[in-house]
Amino acid sequence: MQELGNKSFLRKWQARLWPIESFELKKVLPLLFMKFFISFTYGVLTTMKDAFVVTAKGSGAEVIPILKGWIVLPIALGAALLYSKLSNIFSRSKLFYGIILFFMAFIFLYGFVLYPNLDTLSPHESADWLLSKIGPENKHWVSIYRNWIPSLFFVTAELWGQIVIFLLFWGFVNHICNFNEAKRCYTLFVAGGDMAQIFTGPLVIYFTHKYVQANFAMALQNLVLCVLFFGAMILFLHWWITSRVLKDERLYKPEQREVQLDQKTKLSLLDSLKFIARSPYLRWIAIMVVAYGLTINLTEVTWKANLQLAYPEIGPYQAFMASVSSCVGVCSLFISLFLSGFIIRRLGWHFSAQLPPIVIGITSLGFLILFLNQSWIAPLTGVFGLTPLMLVVAFGAFQNVSTKVMKYAFFDATKEMSFIPLDQESKVKGKAAIDVIGSRLGKSGAAWIQIVLIQIAGTGSVLSITNYLLPLILCTVLFWIFSVRSLNKQFNKQSVVL
Repeated sequence: MQELGNKSFLRKWQARLWPIESFELKKVLPLLFMKFFISFTYGVLTTMKDAFVVTAKGSGAEVIPILKGWIVLPIALGAALLYSKLSNIFSRSKLFYGIILFFMAFIFLYGFVLYPNLDTLSPHESADWLLSKIGPENKHWVSIYRNWIPSLFFVTAELWGQIVIFLLFWGFVNHICNFNEAKRCYTLFVAGGDMAQIFTGPLVIYFTHKYVQANFAMALQNLVLCVLFFGAMILFLHWWITSRVLKDERLYKPEQREVQLDQKTKLSLLDSLKFIARSPYLRWIAIMVVAYGLTINLTEVTWKANLQLAYPEIGPYQAFMASVSSCVGVCSLFISLFLSGFIIRRLGWHFSAQLPPIVIGITSLGFLILFLNQSWIAPLTGVFGLTPLMLVVAFGAFQNVSTKVMKYAFFDATKEMSFIPLDQESKVKGKAAIDVIGSRLGKSGAAWIQIVLIQIAGTGSVLSITNYLLPLILCTVLFWIFSVRSLNKQFNKQSVVL
């Protein structure tokens, strides 16, 4: 009896942690590894992009809102328009390969051509002249021009997250998975990304500590070579799935929805935006994406400004960001494996989709209030042996980890599940508009708010506007919760049909 009880217990946990049938492994494992390599690449690029622009000459955390609001957004809009046009001409596979190869080519160019000649190619003299004309309170604008090479890398890393992760990978997954598979598999794909985050920190820290004292370019080039390997693996896995897996009749039975991987779509991006405006279902998804971008970016820049004060050099700054990335991976992997999938299956989509705005809202407001009232934590300096600045940085790191854990473990999975009941055109073009443009509007909206407040304050520092961010974040979170409730009503109606 005890043996039977043990077997029952093991089967129960196997169903929770790995609810996959044996014949589905041929499909699930390649997708899992693809998500691993895509997230690994994003983790490496993210730890480098912030360190490059924030610690560059004459720069600071104030350049991040400018980059996200005035540079990344127009490029993201152009990329979405281009993707929409190309999807009417080329198949999904050709678009996937072409976009990945384009990113890999630029990353190679940056690591082996642009960065080694950074000082030669940077217009320091003209930037100094421009700074003398417009004043030091506007140095964050001049910094974009002075440090155009790190800024270009920042833009590339941001676009990888928007285009490759959301548009290419999740669009591909939504196209070849049905709703029942999504409930069992999506948290596993998220866990694959979490696993990549765990390895990101040690990899970046290893090369940073190994080469930073002698030549930081060597550390960068080694990381670039790792990214190129990841890119090759992504291309191989996509080829394997499209050429081998999708022909398996056990995975695609007649009663399942038709899979036409190489079909072209006819709906333009402008039509898809109009469709989103007319469709309450897609409109609520877009509001969720925008709200997340607003909340995290209104908070994160303040944290990164404090982080720069604590770690002004590129090596320590990048190492700290890598450590945070690993913490995100560990926590998110644990929650994805042991909690999120179980919670989504047992407590439902609505409860799971409500968790991110509640947790992110509480931690964001808590961090900003703590920053504004550092006297509250002064008695703790002796207990932990840290300065008030380091305590603020530590709590900001906790807030950042909890925010991204909620995103990876719950927000991404529930958002992607909400696309599945839609028709094929709405999935492809509606998803492109929401994930690329909607996400960028959230980040850029936060950037515009911060830029305007900094200009009004006239201080040139993002730290001086923190008190104005509190009511904005509170209102955004409340509206986010309301959008989840409204989407849930329509999501249940759509899911009944499946």
